[in-house]
Amino acid sequence: MKSLETKVKAKKSRSYSEKLLGLLQDWDCINEEDLKLVDRLQKQSHGRSLSLILQDVGVEEEHLQKAVAEVSGLHFSKLTIENVADDLVTKLGIGWCTEHGVIPVRFKGNAFIASSTVDELFLTDDIRNKFSESVGQMLSTHCDIQGILGQLAQADKTVEKDDDTKDGAEFYEEENSTSVDLQEEANHAESSPVVRIVGEMITSAVREDASDIHFEPGTDCSHIRLRIDGILHDFKQCEKNMHSAIVSRIKILANLDIAERRIPQDGRIRATVFGRSIDLRVSTVPTPKGEKVVLRLLDDRNIRIGLDELGFCKESLSAWKHEISSPHGIILVTGPTGCGKTTTLYSSLQEMDRERLNISTVEDPVEYELSGITQIQVHEKIDMTFSRALRALLRQDPDVVLLGEIRDMETASVAIQAAMTGHLVLSTLHTNDAPSSLTRLINIGIEPFLVASAVNGVLAQRLARRVCQKCVQMKNPNKRESKLLEGFNCEQIPHAVGCSSCRGSGYSGRLGVYELLIMDDELRDSIAGNPTITSFRKLALNRGMQTLRHDGFAKVADGLTTVDEILRLTA
Repeated sequence: MKSLETKVKAKKSRSYSEKLLGLLQDWDCINEEDLKLVDRLQKQSHGRSLSLILQDVGVEEEHLQKAVAEVSGLHFSKLTIENVADDLVTKLGIGWCTEHGVIPVRFKGNAFIASSTVDELFLTDDIRNKFSESVGQMLSTHCDIQGILGQLAQADKTVEKDDDTKDGAEFYEEENSTSVDLQEEANHAESSPVVRIVGEMITSAVREDASDIHFEPGTDCSHIRLRIDGILHDFKQCEKNMHSAIVSRIKILANLDIAERRIPQDGRIRATVFGRSIDLRVSTVPTPKGEKVVLRLLDDRNIRIGLDELGFCKESLSAWKHEISSPHGIILVTGPTGCGKTTTLYSSLQEMDRERLNISTVEDPVEYELSGITQIQVHEKIDMTFSRALRALLRQDPDVVLLGEIRDMETASVAIQAAMTGHLVLSTLHTNDAPSSLTRLINIGIEPFLVASAVNGVLAQRLARRVCQKCVQMKNPNKRESKLLEGFNCEQIPHAVGCSSCRGSGYSGRLGVYELLIMDDELRDSIAGNPTITSFRKLALNRGMQTLRHDGFAKVADGLTTVDEILRLTA
């Protein structure tokens, strides 16, 4: 008997789904590819309603609710505050309406309970017991209902919640929980549904030349921040109950599992914005308030920048070009995450003769696609590590190998071996300055004499913000600045002011600040003796190495950036 009942329910459910999907298809709201995606998502996310999945796929909520109403035999209408039945709201209580996501309204003298989901409409029987008049059922959009509830809550902040209201810890986890600024967020959400918010978020990030988008869950709302010129800026806030829908939308675009919210996930989105091809690396991590998502924007325009445009001084540029034309050895680029190491390396590869040289890369992940170059993606889960991929490449007769990062002794050993057997190896390390990179290799287990023999040079770099050319003011340096700039010929230096073009920061765009260490015989002999970092740095300075700060102050003297910016970046 139970089996028959289950089959009947399943048949009814399929009939409802088929009618809803068929209607949306007739209205040109979805196509065949969307139907396949919906089917896959339904299998992935057990227990998630079809309506939510359709919104994740990109169906406008108004069209979806109209279709649900037609299939369910209900009324549908857009709502405004004028439609609210104030007397019925008083009887039910704003707290109760907010908890259940419903609102009493009147149309042509008839009373209805408006909801954004069919499930909540089963509350009508309970509501009828509180009213003396007949009450109908109606569907509306979630944005309309939440916006009206927010307005009512703001207008009457003294309304007490029912005894059934959840405690604080559970309240923050409630998807439909409200706050004092819910109205502002609801109004914003009304004009920008989930799909539009994600699209606007990415489009604005590209327009502002942002490098990253941070979508962060908060207690009362979700925050969207853009990293522009290395600094995070607030972009907008979204109401708390939209957070999971926006995360799901991003996951769908990145082909991630929307049902899995307990572990981190990584994916990739490819998009065309303003006619430009943009790749977005997506990273999600679970937090107690919801999943945090970070999107890193990868614009292939960055790798088309020539070495001449990166900010090298003439001497450093000439020395660097000489090093990347060497037939063998290791060249390292070092610095913190986001300092432009990949851009420098890719720009260096494009200086090489890709027709005559066999150039290969091992990356995690492959950030940009380069023509004429073999690029290999690392996959740790299947044991496709840097060291294993590099060993395989050495059997492919390479001339130049770009190794994404030297992380451990095994990878470093293979790189050293490659450099000493006639290959040019370019790679990165995470150290604060150029001399530290050599001692770092020794510390992870490479013999000092091997480091001395294999390494040709090390480039440490940072990205400094350029002063905005529309609002910059040239001023005489004060005593502190004059002391720091002693030895540089500059009567006036730039000061960041701030205007609408630079978002009030006084800076627009970035340029490289470099510290280039070229190995000579004396430095190699010193490294072979395993020196301390302090003594080796002093020797490097005596041999002509210019520090990051020195290069930065030279750019201040040239009117490109400010003293404060260089002090912020360098030790």
